[in-house]
Amino acid sequence: MERILIIDAGTTSVRAMLFDLRGQVKATEQLEFTQILPEPGWVEHDPDEIWTAVRLCCQKVLTYSPAAIIAIGITNQRETTVVWDKTTGKSLGNAIVWQDRRTAQFCLDLQKDQHEAQVRYKTGLLLDPYFSAAKIHWILNHYSAQSEAQQGQLLFGTIDSYLLWRLTAGKVHVTDITNASRTMLFNIREKKWDLELLQLFDIPESMLPEVKSNCAEFGYTTKELFGDAIPIVAMVGDQQSALIGQGCVNPFDSKCTIGTGSFLMINTGGELQNVTDLLNTIAYEVDHTVCYALEGSIFSAGTIITWLQDQLKIISSSSETEQLAANLKDNGGVYLVPAFTGLGAPYWDPQARAAIFGLTRETECAHLARAGLEAIAYQIKDLIQPLATVCKLESLKLDGGVTANRWLMQFISNLLQIPIRVSANKEATSLGAAYLTLLATGHIKKLSDVSALASIVETFRPNMAPKEAEKLYQQWLIAVDRTRTRG
Repeated sequence: MERILIIDAGTTSVRAMLFDLRGQVKATEQLEFTQILPEPGWVEHDPDEIWTAVRLCCQKVLTYSPAAIIAIGITNQRETTVVWDKTTGKSLGNAIVWQDRRTAQFCLDLQKDQHEAQVRYKTGLLLDPYFSAAKIHWILNHYSAQSEAQQGQLLFGTIDSYLLWRLTAGKVHVTDITNASRTMLFNIREKKWDLELLQLFDIPESMLPEVKSNCAEFGYTTKELFGDAIPIVAMVGDQQSALIGQGCVNPFDSKCTIGTGSFLMINTGGELQNVTDLLNTIAYEVDHTVCYALEGSIFSAGTIITWLQDQLKIISSSSETEQLAANLKDNGGVYLVPAFTGLGAPYWDPQARAAIFGLTRETECAHLARAGLEAIAYQIKDLIQPLATVCKLESLKLDGGVTANRWLMQFISNLLQIPIRVSANKEATSLGAAYLTLLATGHIKKLSDVSALASIVETFRPNMAPKEAEKLYQQWLIAVDRTRTRG
């Protein structure tokens, strides 16, 4: 009996999961880690805490099964930036998380200096604090570490390469092509680190990891960690992993993951598509063939529910929002724009801040809960709108923990006026990494086979009149406009 081990290092927690060779989950262990919020708009993680959580989860889940572990796959939160000393392994401060907005002014200055067209052409990304390059620049300057970096003493990595470095005891400094494509330093046309962009951000090339395909020889764990040296054969960014986990391996297949944030991704095959305000990124590279994707990124989705629970304390668990929303006949005119760390696609406004509109003396806690859920749906529609120039979505696959909320799933279908197909596996991210690991070990013969493996648990169809859906959405747009700082 053989198993594969998948490490899923997300934004708020890490998981270790055992899969059998048919892609079925056999055991799971999960640990949350601290969200560090030192200033408004700043979000940090302790890299050592993430590493400890990963190590403990893996060691724990391996006690659940006597099966041999033949390979490991890694999937991770993207863009989050770690810089560490390659001799001591000590990081320069905390990791700066993808949600963090501290480099907004720096990115705005680069826009004013007319660098955005160059960045977008080469990387498919916009000049925004979301991506890694500006975070690396900030770390090197904040810690006065340019000299160390130039001397080759410092390494940069997103969470995948940082964990790989720790798993291999510092022997391997490698990333995969999907994570590289989110740094704003990787030329997605030429498939290599771009020297002009490195110069623009004042980052020495010696800091950067080697880039490999998603299925590759990434190294071996040390025997001390898990009792044996286990090969690491697959790595992939979380949203690309969810795309694969949802079986979206054909051109114009699409999925939307609703987790901490929400991420719409459309497979565009071997072609880059020009869609205003959406990003081009690399979906995956398998068998030396690169596949691209369009992506729209929402910074706050599941975090809205967490905010309602932890900060406002109007709910005691996320499941309460479903009943609160369902008990209301309508939203009472209340709209929540969750720009806690700015607005992502299609607005790309890092200075916007969250706001609630339409409060009256009749407003109840239930209205705030419903407004929070509706905001997730409105933001997804924001992402769908620009796609009209390249395709018309006939349906949309959804995954992520928030998809357990059936009221929200129905509302999304109503708002988009298309069927919503919810994945049977809420954690399609881990499943995608499992498929890649099985592909790398020969237990899946070709990537196209995964489209038959992905399963749907429920389909939601519109039951709201199109005019009513459009009226609700127009009011949302008015609310968003009132939070905007530019554009």
